[in-house]
This record gives sequence, C-alpha cells and structure tokens, in this order.
Amino acid sequence: MGLGRDAIVRAALALLNEVGLEGLTLRRLADALDVQAPALYWHVKNKAELLDGMAATIIEDALRDVEAPRRGESWVDWTADCAHRLRDTMLAYRDGARVLSGTYLTHTTGRPLELALRTLCDAGFSLRDAARGISTVWAYVQGFTIEEQSLPPRDPDATRHPLAAHAVAELTKDADDRFEHGLRLLLSGLRLSRFGG
Repeated sequence: MGLGRDAIVRAALALLNEVGLEGLTLRRLADALDVQAPALYWHVKNKAELLDGMAATIIEDALRDVEAPRRGESWVDWTADCAHRLRDTMLAYRDGARVLSGTYLTHTTGRPLELALRTLCDAGFSLRDAARGISTVWAYVQGFTIEEQSLPPRDPDATRHPLAAHAVAELTKDADDRFEHGLRLLLSGLRLSRFGG
C-alpha cells in the first residue's frame, strides 16, 4: 500500500472526528489505515509531528484560495472573511481548534501571512502593527473556537448570582452572532489603532 504523509494526515483528521483529540493515537491511526504502527514513523516521528501536519492541513484548507482584497474591498472585510474561513474549517473537525493550539506553524504561514501583512500594510499599518494585529485576530478566532468546541459552562446559581446566570445563558446562545460581534469589536479597535501608535 502506498502510504504518504498527506494520506496519513487526512486519515488522522477523519479519525479525529470519530474519537476526538484525546482518543487520537498513532496506534489507532495505524489500525484505521490497516498498517502496522511502525509504517507511520517513516512519515511522522511522533504525535506532535502528526498534529503539526494536521494543523497545517486545516490552515491550508481554510486559506488555500484566499487572494488579495478585490477592488473596493476593505481590509476590515477581507480580514473578517479570513477569520470566518479559519473558524469554519476548525469547526469542520471535532477538536479542530485544539489541534491548532500549541503546534508549530511557521511552515504553513508563508503565502497567507504574506497576503495578510501586505493587506494591512497597504491600509496604512506599520509592519509591526500589522503583524500584531494579525496575531491578535488569530488568537481571537482560535480561542473563541476552542471555547465553542468545549463543554458548555456550568450554570451559576441564579438566586445568588443573577447577572452571572443571565450572562451564561446569553453566552451559550447563537455562537455565530457572538463570534461576529467579537470580531467586529476587535477589528474596530484595530482600525482605531492604525494611526494612533
């Protein structure tokens, strides 16, 4: 059987949907591919390297066809579109956002990162502020999606903590609307910071 790194990573992502991040092991992956576990080690040294490959694939799938902003498209809308693409692709996999957490991603950021930096620099940001802005958007998308894919919070005692109980009820409704609200707040702040230093 011809077994390549891409096939292994794709099989791992499919298995992730069945067993979640905690249940994903190289032995279980080998069983799913109907090979002996040592066959995987020719392509991935360990689970950390496998997770790097899975994270790279999620990002590549999310941003593969991203181009520079179209004429008349603002950097805000372009950045929001990229954020939505990332979140949607993370959500396509059980624990998808957690796969991206703590993985080494410099090999995946070339073209998308260059486009994002160029877009913000063309909009008037310094390279430093563009890099920080992109990093902040990334952290928001990943953090929001990790929380979204986690267990819901415990309900506080509404008698003793009525505001907290109401807030938790609100924060467990309409994740799409909450994500959009937070993203627009973040991008509004980024817009205000553009020339403010």
